[in-house]
Amino acid sequence: MSIKNFFKNAFRDMKESAKAQHKIDCANFAAAKAESRAQWEEAKAMSRPEAMKKRQQEQRDTQIKEANERIAAAEKRINEAKNK
Repeated sequence: MSIKNFFKNAFRDMKESAKAQHKIDCANFAAAKAESRAQWEEAKAMSRPEAMKKRQQEQRDTQIKEANERIAAAEKRINEAKNK
């Protein structure tokens, strides 16, 4: 292989690599842009009073459900302790 062919192949490989890296960079930029837009839309949606109330109600419902599960588990343990 001559020096001329070596450099010709090397530069072709660098060109292909640069094109591939550019595609990756474009995809990463588009993903970051979409994520940023999603965060903005979520923040904007949460600033509405009805959305905030809904989110708070969901959190309260979840906490009540967890508390009821803990109560049921405690009552089960109490019953098991009484039956021994």
